[in-house]
Amino acid sequence: MQDIQDTIVALATPQGVGAIAVIRLSGVGSIELANKVFKGKDLTKQDSHTIHFGTIRDGETIVDEVLVSLFVAPKSFTKENSVEISCHGSRYIVKRIIELLVRQGARLAKPGEFTKRAFMNGQFDLAQAEAVADLIHSENEAAHQAALSQMRGGFSTEIKELREQLIHFASMIELELDFSEEDVEFASRDDLRKLIEKLKYVIGRLIKSFDLGNVIKNGIPTVIAGKPNAGKSTLLNALLNEEKAIVSDVAGTTRDFIEDELLIEGVAFRFIDTAGLRETEDKVEAIGVERSREKMKEASLIIYLFDLSVESVTEINQEVNRLENLGKPFLLVGNKTDKASEDLRMQLGKSEHHWTFISADRKDNIEALKEELMKTVNLDGFKTGDTVVTNARHYESLLRTREALDDVLRGLDLQVTGDFLAMDIKQSLHHLGEITGEITTDDLLGNIFSNFCIGK
Repeated sequence: MQDIQDTIVALATPQGVGAIAVIRLSGVGSIELANKVFKGKDLTKQDSHTIHFGTIRDGETIVDEVLVSLFVAPKSFTKENSVEISCHGSRYIVKRIIELLVRQGARLAKPGEFTKRAFMNGQFDLAQAEAVADLIHSENEAAHQAALSQMRGGFSTEIKELREQLIHFASMIELELDFSEEDVEFASRDDLRKLIEKLKYVIGRLIKSFDLGNVIKNGIPTVIAGKPNAGKSTLLNALLNEEKAIVSDVAGTTRDFIEDELLIEGVAFRFIDTAGLRETEDKVEAIGVERSREKMKEASLIIYLFDLSVESVTEINQEVNRLENLGKPFLLVGNKTDKASEDLRMQLGKSEHHWTFISADRKDNIEALKEELMKTVNLDGFKTGDTVVTNARHYESLLRTREALDDVLRGLDLQVTGDFLAMDIKQSLHHLGEITGEITTDDLLGNIFSNFCIGK
């Protein structure tokens, strides 16, 4: 049986050849174990947060020249004695050092085990631990800021404040139960109702923020759709500023979707260029058209492109009506404005929908289109420092918390006894506690940390 007292070892830097690799050890005996294979200063006699040059040796054989960093408990990431060995990035050297450390008594770390130990030892709560993984995988500015805020306890602080207020009332109601024969009321039902309604408002705001959090964390799947030759591939190339898609005057050139990502003001948009939408007898093109329609249904946002040099107002309105029936957010973009009649542009400009007019081929007004894309995201709340929920597990726990709070309000309406109110309040506390780790199970922890990379 693997024990939290074991000394664990893993490569902390990415696999592969590099200039430097970092091998991490953590556990009660990690400094003594590293000292057995290190030739230089006696590591057991050195201060925390010091770095020492020397060699790693297998017997008398020098494996590599290294720098060893010491972190003496509790002044380490895991709050245990920890050692980081910086060696040359050869896969052979890394393998040899890790094998040597295992022979000396360490065991290979499981995915996320260093972070799990940090959580178990009280370095931070579960929500902050999950933010470590989000920080590692953040690929844009907004995701980085959200993960950093959560790791530093912004979200956890808000959840803990909610729990503390509930715990106070729960304790008062529990006290009432001890004096049930005397018919006393320590917890004002009016005050409890006000608190529950306040908590529901805060939790509702957090739940609502998940849509934005999902965008920040995972990006926005954005389909570029329209009829053949509307300029969809040209627009994709203009947005990406590279020749990603094949551009041709021949209708039906794009027969499958092409996907790439672009960061706009720190938000990732996953652009998907699709086959032109039309009725066709070409079997291959028909498959592409069907895939385009499926992608439009799956998308979070649709950029619908119109060729203003050939399409009439009647045809455009018909397409807009089809878009509205999809029930998806969309941007109406008129392309080839340099070839469009002034009358057509004026008519579209007077319509109830907002239009963005561009020339994808000449890259005219592409920046204005990017501004319209950012308006659909609405990062105002995020930029002002509001807490944003980015984790699906947290979102589900908040939904269950709100349901339990609804039960408390129903109980108050029905004037149920204190023991039933206490049960519903405890259920709310349970779901909030799942977020920060006050309430955990081995299965929950195993599922969370198994998704971390080894070495973290």
